Amino acid sequence: MRMLFICCLYLPFILLSFCVQCGSTGSVCKITNEVADCSHLKLTEIPSDLPTNITTLDISHNQLRTLPPANLTKYSQLVSLDAGFNSISKLHPELCQNLPLLNGLNLQHNQLHMLSDNVFTYCTRLRELNLGFNIIAIKNDPFKTLKNLKLLDVSHNVLSSTKLGSYQQLESLQELVMSQNKIVELKKEDFLFLSNSSLKILDLSSNPLTEFHPGCFRAIGNLYGLNLNRVHLGPPGTEKLCLELSSTSIQNLSLSQVQLSHISNSTFSRMQKTNLTILDLSNNYLSAIENGALVWFQNLKSLNLEDNKIAHLFSHSLDGLNNVNFLNLRNSIKQKIDDFAFQSLKRLECLIMDDNTFPEITPHMFTGLENLKNLSLSKCIMTLGTTKRTITNRTFSSLAHSPLQFLNLTRTKITDIQAGAFSWLGELKSLDLGINEIDQEIKGHEFQGLSNIETIYLSYNNLLTLTSDSFAFVPSLRKLRLRKVGCRNLNISPSPFRTLQNLTILDLGNNNIANMREDVFDGLHQLEILDLQHNNLARLWKHANPDGLVLFLKGLQNLRLLDLEFNGFDEIPGKVFHGLPQLRSLNLASNNLNLLPEFVFNDLASLTSLFLQKNLVTAVEKEVFGTVFANLKELEMGENPFDCTCESIAWFVNWLNGSKTYIPGLNQYLCNTPPKYHSTLVIHFDTLPCDNAPFKLLYIVNTTVTLLLIFVVLLIHFIGWRIKFLWSVSVNRVLGFREIDRPQQQFDYDAYIIHAQKDKNWVFKNFIPLEGRKENNEPIIRFCLEERDFEAGISEFEAIVNSINRSRKTIFVVTNHLLKDPWCKRFKVHHAIQQAIEQSRDSIILIFRHDIPDYKLNHALCLRRAMFKSRCLLEWPAQKERVNAFYLQLKSALKSSSRIQ
Repeated sequence: MRMLFICCLYLPFILLSFCVQCGSTGSVCKITNEVADCSHLKLTEIPSDLPTNITTLDISHNQLRTLPPANLTKYSQLVSLDAGFNSISKLHPELCQNLPLLNGLNLQHNQLHMLSDNVFTYCTRLRELNLGFNIIAIKNDPFKTLKNLKLLDVSHNVLSSTKLGSYQQLESLQELVMSQNKIVELKKEDFLFLSNSSLKILDLSSNPLTEFHPGCFRAIGNLYGLNLNRVHLGPPGTEKLCLELSSTSIQNLSLSQVQLSHISNSTFSRMQKTNLTILDLSNNYLSAIENGALVWFQNLKSLNLEDNKIAHLFSHSLDGLNNVNFLNLRNSIKQKIDDFAFQSLKRLECLIMDDNTFPEITPHMFTGLENLKNLSLSKCIMTLGTTKRTITNRTFSSLAHSPLQFLNLTRTKITDIQAGAFSWLGELKSLDLGINEIDQEIKGHEFQGLSNIETIYLSYNNLLTLTSDSFAFVPSLRKLRLRKVGCRNLNISPSPFRTLQNLTILDLGNNNIANMREDVFDGLHQLEILDLQHNNLARLWKHANPDGLVLFLKGLQNLRLLDLEFNGFDEIPGKVFHGLPQLRSLNLASNNLNLLPEFVFNDLASLTSLFLQKNLVTAVEKEVFGTVFANLKELEMGENPFDCTCESIAWFVNWLNGSKTYIPGLNQYLCNTPPKYHSTLVIHFDTLPCDNAPFKLLYIVNTTVTLLLIFVVLLIHFIGWRIKFLWSVSVNRVLGFREIDRPQQQFDYDAYIIHAQKDKNWVFKNFIPLEGRKENNEPIIRFCLEERDFEAGISEFEAIVNSINRSRKTIFVVTNHLLKDPWCKRFKVHHAIQQAIEQSRDSIILIFRHDIPDYKLNHALCLRRAMFKSRCLLEWPAQKERVNAFYLQLKSALKSSSRIQ
């Protein structure tokens, strides 16, 4: 019973141990194609369940103590094995026998000590062997069978000698790394094992070398490269070294940090008989180079003097370097450079002089550099020309005969540029004036003479004011950088960029630009990259802008990258991106965009990258983004306050879950509203209810009905009178009330006149004279007047109705009195209109004696001019001479047919 209790007590620990062991198998390794990465897994043995066809196995940074060949038998296809950073103390000869294709073996940072003679017997294919950071002591010939080995690293061991074999071997070796050992002296017999080799690199750096025995380097078959960095040679030791290198095939010599404080005429004199082409003397606290001290390097092509403390570069310090084409003097000169100091460097193409201190660039400083193409003076402390920190037209006169193509003047505290300052540099292609203190108006003459210039970098200066002619002399320009130069206003006419027809890159970022013209980029048909980030362009795209929309992107049909980040945009015009068919990357991040117009991105057929993060986007709708999302390869829309509702984001969520587009930072796509989804990941929004919910149809129906109701109400409010009138006419037509246009003799009167009582005298005066007249055999006109023609003995109501029926037309004399007459308003006009509608007759004539607005006519009599034909609307003339014309119009109206056509 006690045993059972103990078993139960320890069972969890046993299972846990078993799980840990399971975790030590290859099942947790990362397998990619034919590469197995089993590093950093605390393995104690090689996994046994890896694919048998792997060619690369990385088991570094584990806890292996040995490499049992039997455990590697099944991986016979291995070409590369990395077992570094373990605790391996012994190698078995059968390792390569079971891995016949192995050509790369890394065993650095282990505990290897002794290597037997036969340990690499079967490693005939091995090309790279790294045994660095062990405790190896070489005895006999462990590397004798490595006939194809090209790289051998035995650095950071406890080797006291360079002797790795007792007889000739390693004939294919090209690089031997023996740095950071305990080698004090180099003996001739120590290198005899390399007598048939052609070493490109022999690295003996960081060794306590003090002695070079005669002929030590000549014992090597062909030594092309030697690295003695951080070996404390000093001037005497350097002379001894050069003595032993004399008459060898050395071509590359690195002597960085060897405490070479000065170079005299004898320091390198023994190198005259060598073919040295590359020399590194950096980081040596070198204080002086005597005149003629380097004349021994007639074949030298590259010289590195970086990070030294040369007080004075004399006029003949660099004599003899006739074939040097690369010279690095970065942070090496502390006081003065003589005139003509570079005159012997006839073939120099690249001169690096960054971080130096000298008084000025004199008119003859660079004289003689007939092939110089690249000159860098970045971060130099100097006086330019006669005026402090000013580039004059004499500053670079010594380069008049140089084919200079690249000039770097960054961080030199330049304050201004005079006209023609670069006129000597006709072949210059790139001019870097960035990160200076230039504060001036660019008028154009500053760049005069740069006929082949392609790149001008002016970014990060104090204040540059552009003019229309700023770049008039550099039409060949292809790249122009004007980031953070304080250029706030581009409302210049004509545009300063109008001459740059070849421009492909324009950077105007970080300038707080708030004003520009619509034609500012006109003519830049080759422009591919336009950077306008960190400006203040929001007003230009506002519909409420007093000057109207400024669509400054028009005409840029070859634009491929557009950066509009940090501009405060809260509106985007619907057609702002039209005409940009080649645009591939659009950055609108960190603005205030919320609602985007439909189809705003539809013209961007080539767009592959869209950045909209850190805006106020709440809805991602198919109508706006559907087309552009189809071709996207990269999208960033994180940190927006998404509204997680079906209408706003359901389509976007479905697209996110099914798209192959690269979308970094999905954990930044968070819901903001509604409250129940706040801070929930957008991709976790459940779209299933959105797809099946019946309220979509209900929403469409309700919306349609509501809009229709609003439309009907507005229609009735504004033209209800017209509808009512047409309805009455139509109903009476359908019911058959149609006037039969009786002959003239069947009516007793031509017209019944309705007028206000106060207009009686005017009516009698102007209408009675027309009765009884005959002109051109016309029939007599008869009017029905209430005071004269009503039948006696009947009521007034009946008399009015009978008179209207007996009259062919009805005339309204419209005056202000008529609009106020209650008898006319309530009965006469109403009955006449009603009878005309019921009988479908066009029988009413309006005569306006006063100027009556239409709204008053409608308010008083429910009439509008639009209800009548134009021939039935007459105006009483104010001039007496026009009265006869009025009578003719009246007669024409009276004769017209009353039948509605």
